[in-house]
Amino acid sequence: MEQRRKPSPTIDQVAAAADVNRSTVSRAFTRPQMLSAETVRRVLDAAERLGYAPNHTARALSTGRHRNIALIVPDVANPYFPPLIRAVQREVDKADFCLFLGNTDEDPKQEDKLVGRFAGQVAGMILASSRLPEARIRAHAAVRPIVLINRDVAGIPRVLIDSGSGVEEAVAHLAALGHKIIAYVTGPSTSWSNRQRLQAVRRATERLNLKHVTVAATAVPSFDAGRVTAKQVLRTGATAAIAFDDVTAHGLLAGIADEGIDVPKRFAVVGCDDVLGAVTQPALTSVSNRAPEAGHAAFTLLSDMLQSPAIRDVRYVLETHLVVRDTTVR
Repeated sequence: MEQRRKPSPTIDQVAAAADVNRSTVSRAFTRPQMLSAETVRRVLDAAERLGYAPNHTARALSTGRHRNIALIVPDVANPYFPPLIRAVQREVDKADFCLFLGNTDEDPKQEDKLVGRFAGQVAGMILASSRLPEARIRAHAAVRPIVLINRDVAGIPRVLIDSGSGVEEAVAHLAALGHKIIAYVTGPSTSWSNRQRLQAVRRATERLNLKHVTVAATAVPSFDAGRVTAKQVLRTGATAAIAFDDVTAHGLLAGIADEGIDVPKRFAVVGCDDVLGAVTQPALTSVSNRAPEAGHAAFTLLSDMLQSPAIRDVRYVLETHLVVRDTTVR
């Protein structure tokens, strides 16, 4: 004989059992900070006795709120981003949210499309190293809460990794080793980090009375981009180079080796983000990586925004430093 399933308890039954109204039950599960501790305890006790579990999907459809967070990155294959993604994932799991991950392949149009499509399915978004024009970021932020990582837009909460401090330290380190001409191998022109690093090279070389040259790599940072740039870097007369990131620096090392030039005896190389430094040959001097801390801070800011819409112009800055290895000193 087929057994009939017992109906699931409803929010109205929980409200009656706890002697509160149904909106209080909803708040006890979604915004407990709005209620007294005693009221939350009474609601949760009643829900446990009845076997009630909130239906997040139904709530999202009826209220427009979701238990989903979107994280969008420009290149999921770049080794800089997995530690950041994992850090956000850990925080999302602890908060009982789900994470949607989007990859834009450094294409602003793809990023714009992803943000638009995610907007109706998530409570908020984290945009890491966004390539969007500022006007589009502001337009999207008017629809859903957004936190930026490594993009400085006034009025929108952002977490910034100040690689400029580490890059200036790198220039001083190279100057102390006797280098007079330093090349900067660029990253994407739309990257906030790229502009920050280039400005840091300019400031430090001018302060130390050195010459700097800028060598443009391809739009997408990659091993191949660094490798094919090596000949152009060497033609500038530079004896040292700071690359936009470790992946580009790794390719630059290979290209310099192709030319039969010894690193660091005849040429010095510095990367940024320190994701490959310990595994290259020779080991790469690089500017430190704060990606996991940035991921943690970004989700904390987004969580605060979901609790208090008044949060807007928060600017959280993480400092960096130089990690010296074998590509600059023997």
